[in-house]
Amino acid sequence: MNRLTETRIKLANYCRNTNRGQTMAEYAIIVSVVAIVVWISYQTMGNDLGSMVSYLDNKLVAAT
Repeated sequence: MNRLTETRIKLANYCRNTNRGQTMAEYAIIVSVVAIVVWISYQTMGNDLGSMVSYLDNKLVAAT
């Protein structure tokens, strides 16, 4: 075999044995789940967090 054919065979074997597409899909699912959890948490506690930050801001301004 010549060098070009050997390289082509190695490349074909490498492409067949990689799982990059599967890994990217798994990461996409994980990121989606985390985004949904963050969104639900914000929707549930958004007003409470906003008033807590305002309270802390007022206390810090008053302390300086």
